[in-house]
Amino acid sequence: MSDRVVLYDTTLRDGTQREGLIVSLADKIKIARRLDEFGFAYIEGGWPGSNPKDVDFFAAARSIEWKNAKLAAFGSTRHRSNRADTDPNLVALVAAETPVVCIFGKSWLLHVRDVLRATPEENLAMVADSVAFPRAAGRELVYDAEHYFDGYKDDAGYALATLRAARDAGAGTLVLCDTNGGALTDEVTAIVGATRAALAADGGPEVVWGIHCHNDSELAVANSLAAVASGCRHVQGTINGYGERCGNANLVSILADLEFKTQFEPVPSGKLGELTEMARYVAEIVNIAPDDHQPYVGRSAFAHKGGVHGSATARVSRSYQHVDPAVVGNVMRLVVSELGGKANTQLRAEQLGQQLDGVDPKQLSLLIKQLEAEGLAFEGAEASFELLVKRHKAGYERPFALCDYTVLVEQRGGAELLSEATVKVEVAGEVLHTAADGNGPVNALDTALRKALGAFYPQLDAVHLVDYKVRILDSEEATGAQTRVIIDSSNGPLEWSTMGSGTNIIAASCQALCDSLEYAIWKTGAEVRRRDERHFTTTAPAVNVSAPRPSRTQ
Repeated sequence: MSDRVVLYDTTLRDGTQREGLIVSLADKIKIARRLDEFGFAYIEGGWPGSNPKDVDFFAAARSIEWKNAKLAAFGSTRHRSNRADTDPNLVALVAAETPVVCIFGKSWLLHVRDVLRATPEENLAMVADSVAFPRAAGRELVYDAEHYFDGYKDDAGYALATLRAARDAGAGTLVLCDTNGGALTDEVTAIVGATRAALAADGGPEVVWGIHCHNDSELAVANSLAAVASGCRHVQGTINGYGERCGNANLVSILADLEFKTQFEPVPSGKLGELTEMARYVAEIVNIAPDDHQPYVGRSAFAHKGGVHGSATARVSRSYQHVDPAVVGNVMRLVVSELGGKANTQLRAEQLGQQLDGVDPKQLSLLIKQLEAEGLAFEGAEASFELLVKRHKAGYERPFALCDYTVLVEQRGGAELLSEATVKVEVAGEVLHTAADGNGPVNALDTALRKALGAFYPQLDAVHLVDYKVRILDSEEATGAQTRVIIDSSNGPLEWSTMGSGTNIIAASCQALCDSLEYAIWKTGAEVRRRDERHFTTTAPAVNVSAPRPSRTQ
């Protein structure tokens, strides 16, 4: 038995069966290249007999030099009424010209009789013929025993017979599949062990044993690792656990678990430091937001919110972390919240580049607890936290003050809904009064603020709203509930989040908008453009210069 565990990635085939996950041909090539660079032993590119995109992928793959991975084409056993050499699916598999072919066949009599409508004997012949055909063409053959654990529990003798048929026809790797994701870990251990023993007793050709788990019982990773402990040396799964229904075994977690918890090294040495970047790269390509709480690579995987945890981790990093986040390319974070203490507050400020010079971390922590009790949430809006720190430092002056604002929403008769906002902002002793329309009250307020401040800080023209989230905090209060607004903004290279809270959604939005613009001014080092440097068109609102006025609480 080999002491090496190889990882077989099926993101481009099984992973794309996830609801809402759609990839183009270019996307598939990008992902395949990144997985190859990372060091995966096998990359399953698709099912050429099922769709033109996969045929095009394999055609394009022929001109690519693969550094580490063997490319595999996937397909089913022949139709019961076809010969292997004329079956369209098998012909397409061989025509893909990949070094590896993966054939899946039925292990469960329920599927043989009720899905394929074949006899048990016909199915055994289909398995043998379908394996032998690409094997005769010189392909390395991986056989996926679909529904193997369900089939074994239903009729162990027949499930074993399908494996013998595949092995004797030339399959070098036999993969036991928990296709419905219903097996418990002790069942996987027992069945893998019994299956290996039964085929070893035959005295037939040696094979590599594999495992392929789905996550319907939240056990795909655990079952895969149990199978490895029971002798499997070929593990199938997908990046980030993408797949149909509840997904497949997450190769990101399996890879890290094998590397750090066992003697196995499934990818080339030195690659684990790229794990977080690789997982997020694939998520970006398939246009699915990364799971912040995903083990090893999630943004929150090494985040500490509780005060006891934060304080201990600040002193001894491994006190609340099972591995060093740096070894997988991630970082430890201390979350600022009402549950944290002064250690969380101080260290998180330092991680964000803010030294608490002259600011008492204990008092700041108490203030945060009070503000969060009132509805704010700094853990989801770190720009607002940075501003809170900055405002408590001696010498900091806010770049602007919002003096007044009015927001109107009007609909008359059946006419289109209208929104208008007027604002007065004070900058360097000048007050600018301006107005703007919008497609809603928050948009109108945002536009009016930018119009006013843009006269002083033209750099704000590059700031764009990325996301706008509203959460009701006490729904039992119905329309009078406390509301939290979080706004994500960007100016291209920099992204940040700010927040506001209150029983008035417009006021909460205004607070988040003002924080966002203040943060942009501060971080870009923008300086006030003086009156003689500003130019106004005839359509712009007039500048109303008056004596300085005290700003109202935002």
